[in-house]
Amino acid sequence: MSNNKFTPTSWVTLVILIILVTISGCQTHTNEVAEHTTWSHYAGSPDQSKFFESPSITKSNVEQMELLWSYPSGDDRFYFFSPIIADSTMYVLGKNSSLIAINAKTGKELWIHTDLPGITRRGINYWESEDKKNKRLLFTLNNSIQAIDADTGKSILDFGNDGYVDLRDGLDRDPTSITRIQPMMPGVIYDDLLILGSAPGEAYFSPPGHVRAYNVVTGKLEWTFHTIPYPGEYGYETWPKDAYKYVGGANVWSEISVDTERGIAYLPIGSPTYDYYGADRLGSNLFANSLVALDAKTGERLWHYQTVHHDLWDYDLSPAPQLLTVEKDGKKIDAVAIATKHGFVFVFDRVTGKSLFPIEEKPFPKSEMPGEESWPTQPITSLPSFTRHEVTKENLNPYFSDSLRQDWLKRLDSAKTGLYVPPSDKYETIMMPGALGGSNYGNTAADPRNGMMYIMTQEYASTYRLNKVEPPKKELTKNDIDRVQSLYGSSCIACHGPNMEGGAGPSLKNLGHHMFYEEFRNTVINGKGVMPGLVHVDEASLKALFQYIGGDPDRRSFRRGNQQAEPVDGPVVASGGITIPSDAQRGAPMQDYPEGVEHPEDRYTTDYGLDWPGLIDPPWSSIVAYDLNEGTIKWRRPIGVDSLYVQGDETKGAPNGTQRKGMVITSTGIVFATAKGGKVYALDAENGDVLWETTLSHETNAQPSMFTLDGKQYLVINATSDFRNDSYDHSKKPGAIAKGYVVYGIPDKK
Repeated sequence: MSNNKFTPTSWVTLVILIILVTISGCQTHTNEVAEHTTWSHYAGSPDQSKFFESPSITKSNVEQMELLWSYPSGDDRFYFFSPIIADSTMYVLGKNSSLIAINAKTGKELWIHTDLPGITRRGINYWESEDKKNKRLLFTLNNSIQAIDADTGKSILDFGNDGYVDLRDGLDRDPTSITRIQPMMPGVIYDDLLILGSAPGEAYFSPPGHVRAYNVVTGKLEWTFHTIPYPGEYGYETWPKDAYKYVGGANVWSEISVDTERGIAYLPIGSPTYDYYGADRLGSNLFANSLVALDAKTGERLWHYQTVHHDLWDYDLSPAPQLLTVEKDGKKIDAVAIATKHGFVFVFDRVTGKSLFPIEEKPFPKSEMPGEESWPTQPITSLPSFTRHEVTKENLNPYFSDSLRQDWLKRLDSAKTGLYVPPSDKYETIMMPGALGGSNYGNTAADPRNGMMYIMTQEYASTYRLNKVEPPKKELTKNDIDRVQSLYGSSCIACHGPNMEGGAGPSLKNLGHHMFYEEFRNTVINGKGVMPGLVHVDEASLKALFQYIGGDPDRRSFRRGNQQAEPVDGPVVASGGITIPSDAQRGAPMQDYPEGVEHPEDRYTTDYGLDWPGLIDPPWSSIVAYDLNEGTIKWRRPIGVDSLYVQGDETKGAPNGTQRKGMVITSTGIVFATAKGGKVYALDAENGDVLWETTLSHETNAQPSMFTLDGKQYLVINATSDFRNDSYDHSKKPGAIAKGYVVYGIPDKK
C-alpha cells in the first residue's frame, strides 16, 4: 500500500532510486541478460527465473530424450530436495538425511556427510571464492546455519560460532522461546552474503519473520530488515503500537529473487499472525503480504507494494518474483512480476516500483467478527486473473455423486463465497482460491529476454469457520499428579533433581513443548545414552508425566515412516554436521501477550479447510503463459493426471496437481514442467503444445534442475515420493526404477 507522506527516510530512498536509475544509464533496460548456463543455485540463478541457456536440446530433438542414469536415494523417505550442480558435481539429499556429492555425469558417489535430520528440506546454497579455492555449501539445520566444504564434505569449523550460527538470536524475542525459525528454502547468495528468510509458523505469538543477511565466510550477521517495523521505522504506524512485540510471521518462507547487476533483492513477504483473525493487529500491516525491494548489500528498503491489506485469508506471497524485460509503449523496461495465491499478477518497474499496469483499490465486504476491522479496499490489477474466485452451484464438480452434490448444494445455501469474504464464526466461508490455491512456491518462471512469464496454478478452495480459542481442557487430576510424583520420586529424581531442574541428567522443565509423545515414550522405555530404560512404567503414568512437563500426548509428529538413522554405505567423510550444545535452559514457546500490552480478550482460529481440492469443475491445474508486454494470457495448458474423478483424462488437469511442482524454461523455447501423477512435460513455449512427456516411477515433490556437462544437456528430477492412489502407482509397474534422482537427456549416437 502506498504512503504519500514524505519523511526523512523517504528522501533518502528517493536519492537512492535516482542513483540507481543513473547507474542504469537513465533507462531501466539492461542490455546484458544474466548468465543462465549453470545450476549452482536453487532455481538456477539468484533471479529465480528457472531459465537455462543452452542450444543442445531444441524443439526438433526434444522427443529423443531418454532416461540416461539415476541415483537411488537409498531409503524410503520422501525428499523435497532440489539438486544443485557445480562444475561436474551434483549435490543431493538421501540415505537417511545425508548430504551426498555425486559425479554429475555418472552418478558415482564422491563423498557422503551422514545424519543431517532437520536440514533445509528443499535445497542448499553453493558459494565459491573468485579464485575457486574456497567452495562451500551453506544450509540451515535445526535452527542454525552451517557450512560444509563442497570438495571434502566436512564441516567448516571456523564458520560462525564454532561452526554454526544460531538463528534464534537477533529477533528481539527470548531465544529460548523460539522452537521454529529456520526456513524450508535455501535462501539466496549475493556476492559474499547469504540472504535468508524463515518459517516461524503461523500460530499466535510465532516469532517475527525478519529477513537477515549473513557473511558466507564468517557467518557474521550483516543486516536485518524488520518485516514488522519497530518504532520510528517506515510502516510502524500501520500496526498497533506494540505489535512488533507479539505479532509473528510476515516472513519470506519461499524464494527471494536478486537482480545481481543492480544489487536489489526482491522479497515476497507472507502473512502476519494470526492469519485469519487480526483483531490484535488492526491496520494495513506493512510489510506483510508485500513485494519489497531492498538494497541487497545493506538491507535498506527501496520500495514496496502491498498486494493484500490486513490479510485474513492466508494470501501470503509465496512464488518467486520474476525479473524480466518487457516492451511497453515502445520502450524496453526491466520489470519484476509477482503472481499470487489468489490469482493475480502484479508487474512493476524493477527500480522505481511503479506499476506497469493499472491497479484499482476496490471495496470488499466488512468483517462481522468482534474486534476485527477488515481493510475496506483491496488492490485489483487490470491484468487478467488466472484463477476463479467463487464457488457456485453452477461450477461445482460435475463428477460428484448425486448425494455428495446435494450435500454441497445445501452447504452453499448457508455459506458465503467470493473474493475477500472475511472469515466468520457464524457461518462457513468458502474461499476460491484457498490456502493452497493459485500459484505457490516454485510455481513461477520466466524467459527474462522476452517478457514471458509462466505460472503453474491450481483451482483449490478452502473452507473456513472461526472458533474461539478456549483454555486447555486437558487437566491432570489429583490421581494423575499423585501417579507422576510417585513415578518421579522412585525413578527420576536422582538424576533430574527434586524440582526437575537437572543434575546428573538434563532439566525436564517444559521439555514437553519440544518433543512429541512417541519420542518421549521411546526414550523412557528404551533408555538413551547413560539413562536406563524404565520398562515397568505403565502407559497412563507415562502420559501423565509427559503432560506434567508441558507436553500434549495427542500431538503427533508429521514425520512419515521409519525415521531412525540406519548405517550408510559409501564414501562417508563425516556425520551429523556441527553438534550444537544442548540448551538445558530452553523455555516454553511464547503463550500470551507481553505484560502491559493492550490486546483483545478473545482469540479465534480455523483450520486450513483443505479437504476439497476438486471442489469445482475442471481444469483443476494448469500452466498459464503470460505475455507481459501486452498484459494478456497467451495460452493455458491443463497438466497432471487425476486418479479420483476422471481416471487419467489429461485434458482436465489434476486436483492439487501443481503443489511442490516446478519448471525449467530453456533459451530454445521449451517449458519443462512436472505435475501430479509423476508427469514430466516438455511444452512448446509459444503455444503450450506437448513436444515430449514421460511418467516417473515415483512422484516428484521438488523443483527440477538442468545443467550442461561436456557440451551435453541434462534434466534432473527428484523422484522420491509415493503416489497417493495404488491404481496409478507406477513404482509397481514393470521396469520401474528405485526412488531417487533421475537424469534425462538425448542419448549419444551409436
